[in-house]
Amino acid sequence: MSDSAPPAWFVVLLSLLCCWTVCSARPHPKVPGTEPTQIHLSYSGSPTSMVVTWSTLNNTASVVEYGQADFSLRNSGISTLFVDGGKKHNAQYIHRVVLTGLKPGFRYIYHVGDEVSWSEIYSFTAVQDDTNWSPRFAVYGDLGYENAQSVARLTKEVQRGMYDAILHVGDFAYDMNDKEGEVGDAFMSLIQPIAAYLPYMTCVGNHEIAYNFSHYINRFSMPGSHDKDMFYSFNIGPVHIISINTEVWYLDEDGSKDKVIRQREWLHRDLEAANTPEQRQKQPWIILMGHRPMYCSNVAKDCIMDESFVRQGIPKQGMPGVEDLLYKYGVDLTIWAHEHSYERLWPVYDKMVMNGSVNEPYTNPQAPVHIITGSAGCKERLTPFVPNPKPWSAFRLDDYGYIRMTVVNSTHLYLEQVSDDQDGVVVDSMQLIKHSHDSYSTTNYSGNRRDL
Repeated sequence: MSDSAPPAWFVVLLSLLCCWTVCSARPHPKVPGTEPTQIHLSYSGSPTSMVVTWSTLNNTASVVEYGQADFSLRNSGISTLFVDGGKKHNAQYIHRVVLTGLKPGFRYIYHVGDEVSWSEIYSFTAVQDDTNWSPRFAVYGDLGYENAQSVARLTKEVQRGMYDAILHVGDFAYDMNDKEGEVGDAFMSLIQPIAAYLPYMTCVGNHEIAYNFSHYINRFSMPGSHDKDMFYSFNIGPVHIISINTEVWYLDEDGSKDKVIRQREWLHRDLEAANTPEQRQKQPWIILMGHRPMYCSNVAKDCIMDESFVRQGIPKQGMPGVEDLLYKYGVDLTIWAHEHSYERLWPVYDKMVMNGSVNEPYTNPQAPVHIITGSAGCKERLTPFVPNPKPWSAFRLDDYGYIRMTVVNSTHLYLEQVSDDQDGVVVDSMQLIKHSHDSYSTTNYSGNRRDL
């Protein structure tokens, strides 16, 4: 047989086959406007589910593929058109998908998008379904896109597995609506290395007020059915966490009184349910977070005014405050921000220090403990303190940083303030010990009480 060349038709067929093989092996090019951005997680309130939120410029399918070792699970969700209120009316589609069927405490990988454009692969650990579990939180407020000093350290600690969730106590980006919403987009991308791996639980602040808080409402997905009111609660391990909207006392509009009353009524019902013996057995700790503090000692209007609206309300306008509810239902800890500093208070109610004892003020205190953490970093810089604080102020520091908090067990909670200015040094710490969790007003008080 001769070594003659193959027929021409065979060469053409082979060439076409090779071309098809090579071309089909190449990934599909990403279509502009379909790439997922600003990916972040939030806890739904159920250990078997997690919410993923992200944005695209064009409307695409809302799909998440996930699993413990592969993408064997797949859920779809919805996309909502969000238009910034600025002159350019910049638009984006915000996607929300609920991941279901999770095994509490197990690690999952996931990516978001659709067949046109998938994101990179991220991971998270499903929340544990155990009231004896010790959840760990990073806690801060007032974090902007410019001068976001704490982000690098927080990102590193998140990647090291130091936290189970984030609590961001109001004021984002500074501001999310700035530059036609571009600052909000940049901020959400900035926190993606944190928020794509952990539930990023939020609280609305005064810097979210633009366009009737539309950026906050559209960009975040918190549990419950109170999105437009921007208050909610959830259980995680041995703690019941409540997020309230302190801005309702400061709105200069008709209907603000109704919003104050509606939130107070909701908070009353929520605290009443959380304070039943059965529920307090499961979640003994009650922690409330709100942006504007009830007490503070900074050189700022909210601190030097005679009364805090959040604490006492505005009686002349028929707007009640909420401090009495915190006392009645035994709220253990309140976390605030707004002031760009860190301040730890003694246990206090109605301006009176109510320590557990002189030597152990945070052991069985007879009033809630207040903490202010608003120094994560923003373009408005730090807020100075007044020279001589009231006796309820225990410790204060005006440098950049954030809180690490661990709910250790049913009786012990540990909290420490990390200074980013001082290269991660722990500059303050507190151990709150409660051998019983119930209404302060029904307890025989025998500790160190001081009228201020």
